[in-house]
Amino acid sequence: MNVYLIGYRGSGKSSLARRLGERLQWSWRDADELLEAEAGKSIARIFAEQGEGAFRDLESQVIARLAGTDRCVVALGGGAVLRDENCRAIQPGIVVWLRASVDTLAERISQDPTTAERRPNLTSGGGRQEIQRLLDLRTPRYQAVADFAVTTDGKPLENIADEVLDGLASRGIRPADPASLGDRDRLPESCQPPERGPEERGPA
Repeated sequence: MNVYLIGYRGSGKSSLARRLGERLQWSWRDADELLEAEAGKSIARIFAEQGEGAFRDLESQVIARLAGTDRCVVALGGGAVLRDENCRAIQPGIVVWLRASVDTLAERISQDPTTAERRPNLTSGGGRQEIQRLLDLRTPRYQAVADFAVTTDGKPLENIADEVLDGLASRGIRPADPASLGDRDRLPESCQPPERGPEERGPA
């Protein structure tokens, strides 16, 4: 069983995945970071050199392999839910939608120093206009696939984690007692998905 965090860029998925992993004593992964590491280039560069279709293919491969892990909190890219195959891959787990307003998302994205280097604009306008347009497109998908949602506007990370853990507890997932874990049960910081086959290997 895995927990998947979905939502728009800037909703707090990566930071929350790490914190939930710590509190659950589970491993955690950021799917976009894994994709970039395996491709050997940023998402922005993949878009520029190969196009969005190639990026979405790589994303689906990463998600399919992460779905083969267990007790992992996975932060997914904002557009991962656009493909039905990705939704099917993650739905055996628990899917948590992190919501935030357009203003909150725009502020967080503008304050992220890696945004321009790593993330492409997905519309010609970019900025707040792009966020609103893509949220209008993606929100029905987020709603359809999520088991529950948590709003992140104006909340400290620990409070968001508390809300998510409450939702997980109602579905049978609770933080482990560290004292009850033997060395064999302690998980590494990040889960390692199965090795890719040669046909899956992206550009170096």
